[in-house]
Amino acid sequence: MHKFTVTLTREIEADTAEEAALLLYQELSKGPVPDRYSVTDETNVTTEIKLDRNKADEFASIDHTADPGNW
Repeated sequence: MHKFTVTLTREIEADTAEEAALLLYQELSKGPVPDRYSVTDETNVTTEIKLDRNKADEFASIDHTADPGNW
């Protein structure tokens, strides 16, 4: 299995880094799940991805841990 770094970028105005993190957390816990991400693979190649909301919701509803390929 490969490793990826998934990054969500938001520009947030705050007085401190901790406050910015808390404001992001608040946004994520109350608003819609973001659908745009930067994904970097093991070779440091970065890809910008915009998820299809319906496909992402369908994927999230399935228990992928039941797939023997994930063991």
